[in-house]
Amino acid sequence: MIVVMIALAIGALVSPPIMKACGTRGFYILAAMPAAALVWVIVNWPDSDAAPRTEKFTWVPSLQMDIDVRFDTLSAILSVLILGVGSLVLIYCANYFDIMRRRVATFGGEIVAFAGAMFGLVVSDNTLVLYVFWEATTVLSFMLVGFNMVRATSRRAATQALLVTTFGGLAMLVGIIMLGERTGSYLLSDLIANPPGGGAYINVAVVLVLIGALSKSAIVPFHFWLPGAMAAPTPVSAYLHAAAMVKAGIYLVARLAPAFAGLLSWQILVLGLGAVTMVLGGWRSLRERDLKLILAFGTVSQLGFMMVLVGVGDAGVAMAGLSMVVAHAMFKACLFMVVGIIDHATGTRDIRLLARLGHRLPVLAVIAAVAGASMAGLPFTIGFVGKETAFGTLWDTGALDPSVAHFVDIVLLIGSIITFAYTSRFLWGAFGRKVRRLPTRAVATLHPPNVAFLAPPAILAVLGVVSSFFAHPIGDLFEPYAQSLPDFGHPVEHLALWHGFGLPVVFSIIVVVGGACLFAVLRARRARVFKNPPPLNADRVYDATLRLADSVSLWVTRNTQRGSLPITQGVILSTAVLLPLIALALGNRNALSIRGFDTPEQLIVGVLMAAAALATTMLRNRLASVLILGLTGYGCGALFAMYGAPDLALTQFLVESVTLVVFVLVLRKLPSEAAPRHEGGFRVGRALIGAAFGLMLVLVGLFAAAARSTEPLQVRLGDAAYEFGHGSNTVNVLLVDIRAWDTIGEISVLIVAATGVASMVFRSRRFGAVPRVTDAVRLQAGLDEDDFVAERTTWLAGSELRDPRHRTMVLEATTRVVFPTLVVLSAYLFFAGHNAPGGGFAGGLVMGLALVLRYLAGGRYELGEALPVEAGTILGAGLLVSATTAVTSLFLGAPVLSSAVIDLHLPVFGDIHIVTAMFFDLGIYLIVVGLVLDVLRSLGARLEVADDAPLTGGLPAQPQQEVRK
Repeated sequence: MIVVMIALAIGALVSPPIMKACGTRGFYILAAMPAAALVWVIVNWPDSDAAPRTEKFTWVPSLQMDIDVRFDTLSAILSVLILGVGSLVLIYCANYFDIMRRRVATFGGEIVAFAGAMFGLVVSDNTLVLYVFWEATTVLSFMLVGFNMVRATSRRAATQALLVTTFGGLAMLVGIIMLGERTGSYLLSDLIANPPGGGAYINVAVVLVLIGALSKSAIVPFHFWLPGAMAAPTPVSAYLHAAAMVKAGIYLVARLAPAFAGLLSWQILVLGLGAVTMVLGGWRSLRERDLKLILAFGTVSQLGFMMVLVGVGDAGVAMAGLSMVVAHAMFKACLFMVVGIIDHATGTRDIRLLARLGHRLPVLAVIAAVAGASMAGLPFTIGFVGKETAFGTLWDTGALDPSVAHFVDIVLLIGSIITFAYTSRFLWGAFGRKVRRLPTRAVATLHPPNVAFLAPPAILAVLGVVSSFFAHPIGDLFEPYAQSLPDFGHPVEHLALWHGFGLPVVFSIIVVVGGACLFAVLRARRARVFKNPPPLNADRVYDATLRLADSVSLWVTRNTQRGSLPITQGVILSTAVLLPLIALALGNRNALSIRGFDTPEQLIVGVLMAAAALATTMLRNRLASVLILGLTGYGCGALFAMYGAPDLALTQFLVESVTLVVFVLVLRKLPSEAAPRHEGGFRVGRALIGAAFGLMLVLVGLFAAAARSTEPLQVRLGDAAYEFGHGSNTVNVLLVDIRAWDTIGEISVLIVAATGVASMVFRSRRFGAVPRVTDAVRLQAGLDEDDFVAERTTWLAGSELRDPRHRTMVLEATTRVVFPTLVVLSAYLFFAGHNAPGGGFAGGLVMGLALVLRYLAGGRYELGEALPVEAGTILGAGLLVSATTAVTSLFLGAPVLSSAVIDLHLPVFGDIHIVTAMFFDLGIYLIVVGLVLDVLRSLGARLEVADDAPLTGGLPAQPQQEVRK
């Protein structure tokens, strides 16, 4: 199973090149990918007498995020639909898209990726991994629905679907965590085998999970996103909104029904909202004139029907639910494809513009009629088998009180009557004569589809009929899942095309007669019945909710961010003071045990830090304030060193040095002192906020230290670092192994920060790499050829292009000597960091300081001499190296982002042990160097160029005569 998921993922990656090479015919090649996976599913169909097939791939054991997959009957049924319909949809796309465009090439890959994500979703046994695939389908759905990104309707529909389903997914994640923490396992198989008892906690968790399922399957009140998603191309609707994505919620409910179907909250949400959805969605479909919207609201109705059947928790009703899931995938995907062919041939989907289409395209009309018969539940179709089974088993179920069961069954009967009516309206609207002797203009000028275009919907329509005659063997395949549910004293219902006369037959007759009468009445009195718009429209509620959120955000912004930096900082700091102190006051607290300074040296450093902080508030010169403030950082590093933390001390010193450089680069563009109008003197409010913030930090730190009641973790970290991380430097092993997930998040933030700084400075045009000093650069900078002296010795090449007034020979000569030393020190700290103070972060900072020295001594052109590579390239390479290490660890048998040892024997060096964490540390090293280079490039070199002249390829456009002087 894991191999199948990997194969589909690789297929998605290679799909765009295939499409670009083969054009739209490349869809046939892409269709072979899910088709091959379908063959694997059929060959490995679960044996009812054997345990389900399971596989496990170790990922993050400490977080219980191992990739556990389980292939049972329910997974196999959904897999057939996902992969089978996916293959037919890709074949359909080969004729749906007339021309090859860039977006079409990626479209095929997105469909294959979606098939892989859905397959991973239905076979995942780990609920956390299931959630990952769940959100992957959400993101891919957003991309597929927004295919026509230039259209505002497509962007709005994609965003709407993304917001609604993501909201449900986040709620589901909270529920998953609650259930996992309560039961001690995140495996679905464990949860179902040993369901937790009732109670408020479990009910809340189940409700949160159901919110995710209901939003994914477009159940009221989350139903409105599905009709809006019809802005997507028809293949997307035929696949995602008929056979795949919307079935995810149905699948999850069916999976959890054996454990939670008896909860009252479950029955209210699943059965109540499902029944309401079936009636409401069907009625809304009768109002529409767009063929695609008729099917969309019909899909909402059918999803409500299926949600009720799989959520009852009865073995017999579950058989009906599974048969309806299969039937719906076939007839609804087929009908969506039919609509796509109609739109492709006539250029419209409006039933008012379609008359006598059945005469022009009789084969297409027959295909639609067969699929429509299955949707309406007429005999000799799989839809009829499922509907008959549902009516009979739900009426007699023991899972519900008889009165409740009868009421729900009658509601489904009403919904089925409406289903028959909108099916009739769909077929009449698409292919009917509409009392016209001649076809409409759109029909008269249509382009008839070819056989290959008709084949995919025809296959699905035929399967809908053929499968009804094989209902009994198909039911045998479904029964292993049904047997996981209680039967309440009734034998498991066997699917059959005919069960004899009884209540189901009576209900079916009522459906046909009632549906035909409803269609006839609405056709005659449509203008009167649907004269007024519906009083409550969920789409308008969604828009109103977004407008309310915008209004609230504007109100909050207007009252908290008035454009004044002091006010904004005051609000932020006040909030940071009040919330922790209130929580501290209301919560439980241990008695404080304050420990003073251990040595006089620590007291001296503390006094100096306090004096420096106080002096910073009094100095008027900005540069002096920054330099004095730096003493607090260096003092903190000194305290780290005194307490026996050399690694932290080294990092603190280096960070403080780089921070000072950044401040100086910014301050050199500001006046040395604040303008008199900005001087406010002593402000009591600001002083109180500052003092309160400092006091809050001290109090929280003291109480946090006093809260420890067991042995500190630090006692075991040293041994753990050496045993699991293969390093003696505990701090470094924490960063690159034990807390590697945190580190990869932090370096991602660094990259975002670097990009943000560059974006603010460059705005519309990036500066690029600083060029090296060449003859062309010298000429553009204003030097004549006579000034070029090849034999002349220069300390730094970039200094040639600087104003002599800004040059310092002592600094240049010192830099020439110190720079190589810093580079060597940087390399030493990097390689020694796993077992001694240092590491990639410290080594990168040292290398960054070396670049700072070159820049300060030689100017912006010296950066090109020191490192002629664009900062973005270094940042990207660092992130790539760090991310690749995660995958590499897995192939070496270690958990993701953890240390694995590679043993090598070299002829000269002997046995060498290489830890993969070193490569992760290398990524950190590159990111830190890239960040410093980006800061120097944006806040240093870019500002210098802005002062000289407009940018021309990163160089001054006009000669700098001052340089020659």
